[in-house]
Amino acid sequence: MKLTFFGAAHAVTGSCHCLEVNGRKILIDCGLQQGRDEHDDNALDFSPSYIDYVLVTHAHIDHSGRIPLLVKEGFSGPIYTTRLTAQLLSIMLRDSAHIQESDAQWQNQKGKRAGREEVEPLYTLTDAEEALQLLNTQEYGQIFELCEGVKVRFCDAGHLLGSSCVEIWATENGVTKKLVFSGDLGNVDQPVIRDPSFVTEADYVIMESTYGDRNHQPPESYTEALAALIDDVFSKGGNIVIPSFAVGRTQELLYFLREIKNEGMVKSVPNFTVCVDSPLAAEATKIYAGDLHGYLDEEAIAVLQGGDNLFTFPGLTLTQSTEESKALNMDKSSKIIISASGMCDAGRIRHHLKHNLWRPECAVVFVGYQGEGTLGRRLLEGAKSVKLFGEEIAVRARILNFPGLSSHADRDHLLDWIGHFSPKPDQVFVVHGDSEITDLFANDLNERGIPAHAPLYEEVYDLLGNRMLAKGVVLESKRTTGGASAPSAAFLRLQDVSKDLADLISRSRGRSNKDLSKLADQLRQIMDKWE
Repeated sequence: MKLTFFGAAHAVTGSCHCLEVNGRKILIDCGLQQGRDEHDDNALDFSPSYIDYVLVTHAHIDHSGRIPLLVKEGFSGPIYTTRLTAQLLSIMLRDSAHIQESDAQWQNQKGKRAGREEVEPLYTLTDAEEALQLLNTQEYGQIFELCEGVKVRFCDAGHLLGSSCVEIWATENGVTKKLVFSGDLGNVDQPVIRDPSFVTEADYVIMESTYGDRNHQPPESYTEALAALIDDVFSKGGNIVIPSFAVGRTQELLYFLREIKNEGMVKSVPNFTVCVDSPLAAEATKIYAGDLHGYLDEEAIAVLQGGDNLFTFPGLTLTQSTEESKALNMDKSSKIIISASGMCDAGRIRHHLKHNLWRPECAVVFVGYQGEGTLGRRLLEGAKSVKLFGEEIAVRARILNFPGLSSHADRDHLLDWIGHFSPKPDQVFVVHGDSEITDLFANDLNERGIPAHAPLYEEVYDLLGNRMLAKGVVLESKRTTGGASAPSAAFLRLQDVSKDLADLISRSRGRSNKDLSKLADQLRQIMDKWE
């Protein structure tokens, strides 16, 4: 009986762990590596046909985004998850496939002129559709037999609609070991979904540590803090731009904003406009408005019983087309713009930042985790200017952080969750955190008498003998390695822009002022290639 760590080891994204029992291999999550965590173009470091079953904790792409790749490369077994996670996967995996295909198309358009070989998308919409056909759903609290010697139960992790911790009872050679995979543990007192459920028994716990080094400091009232901000910004004629993850966080914001409107908390512009500029968020909101029996908290149930809708209200606009998105920045009236991506590294949010960051009357509000190296993290850390679409944009808008809105448990709540296990687990594996945080949180647990360590990539652990079989390796991020893997889209764009600039500089020597003016126009066109 062995456990191997194929992702989120000393990293936040790419969750992927493999449990081997009685010769059967069970994958718990198969997430996409993102940002600085990405390495080797998200390739799988095992044969997909080697895997018999997949269990999915929740729909976020860093836990599910390589499932279509798994299917593309030969996996054809069943995938188990909760009913609501399956519904969210139906839109998120299709959306991810569209992004993979679009990125490959862009690279090939540029690469053809440069004589580069064509690149394939990581996976296609067809691969995603085939993966969705393999989904099998279970409700919270149901124990089911996965295969001989293995029983499974999903329990509410309180992180995202349908998110779960996974309890596994594995029996081999007459010995049973219980494993608990935390998935992503939710924050407490979130709107709509319930608080994380506690598990009390396990031999081994595989536990996230995103906020393992700090606590959230939420305002006394989210709605009061948001209402006060809206009043202040709108009285000055500004906009509020909120980078938000399309699934989960956006719906929570709509819940709060509905509450603010219903209670008349904004005095300056009571009928203020809210624009959700994300087709994916619009699709997710439809799922949130569906059959949520068994998934809602008591407050949300009370709202529904009172006849209200959880996420819609007068003044709400859901934009779909690119033209509608552009029109938001042409309209000079004050509004709240909620757009993806949540860390500002891609998507429509970058256009809204370009049009609003330089305006001191505006505000940018972050409501979720900002990974290292992301534009969102740079803004939070006080960047004075940022480059968007080839243009240097001064940061004059107010930059605010509402960390209390995070959907991840903070340090104290993580400690509370693990503290409910009695007796203490034989070993806690700390995963899903920045490298230094995983080590720090593991040390924190050890000081509390809970055996713990942060596994490295490809560590193999003997669960019957409670010992490490292979230590694993330290991975460098894709951005810092010098290997021969296919260049990223960002690198190719930079390469193209660099060549064009070199040519332009060569042609500028000895030119008249009139000619240099024309070259300046060409320079602006070149820089428009770069995001």
